[in-house]
Amino acid sequence: MTRLLKTFLCLFAALYSISASAQTSTQPEEKPYIELNGRAEQEVVPNEIFISIVLRERYVNKEKLSIDAQEEKLKTALKDLNIDLNNLSLSDANADYVKVRFRTKDVITKKDYLLKVTNATMVGQVFQQLDKIDITDAYIARVNHSRLDSMRKEVRIRAIKAAKEKADYLLAAIGEQAGKPLLITEVETPVNNTINRANAVYYNVRTLDEDNDKDLKAEPEIQFKKIKVECIMYVKFGIK
Repeated sequence: MTRLLKTFLCLFAALYSISASAQTSTQPEEKPYIELNGRAEQEVVPNEIFISIVLRERYVNKEKLSIDAQEEKLKTALKDLNIDLNNLSLSDANADYVKVRFRTKDVITKKDYLLKVTNATMVGQVFQQLDKIDITDAYIARVNHSRLDSMRKEVRIRAIKAAKEKADYLLAAIGEQAGKPLLITEVETPVNNTINRANAVYYNVRTLDEDNDKDLKAEPEIQFKKIKVECIMYVKFGIK
């Protein structure tokens, strides 16, 4: 091996050693951490129940029963229940038009309304009144709670506090302490959609007692599922 080659190899080895040493010295040291989830939930009885009511022009004894006439009956029935008519609104800006395709070519109008009430007892009373005035196209459209947004904030706070508490007692078991949070992420959780489904309500209505020929149709016993607000927070804490 020539002297020039030996010199070149020695120089290459020295440069490689310096480069490796520099990379090692500049590589950041990984700090210890703990990562975990904190979970919190809250349930609440809905206080906003939306009833969909559909009025259709129809024939009764060969006479057309207009939308206006039915609407007046509806408003009177709601007033009798001391329901503010401001809680009754049209679902759509205009009435829909449906063309009857049987023996007549009349155009029959219909209007969709949305009525907001605050509790299950009032729901039962509304359905009783609708039955009295022969309005049968009505159902629970959705339920909600007026404080749902603020409840979500409260549950998020409780979830992140639960994560911190969990980190503290787990690290205390090995003689360590949680440091500053390095990463916080809310884990997507499915919303309990009983707030948007008609099956959030159960009916248990007593019907006509044929044996005693007495109308035992009392107020419907209605029970709403509670709205569940749930939050899971992923948090990564440094370890002191």
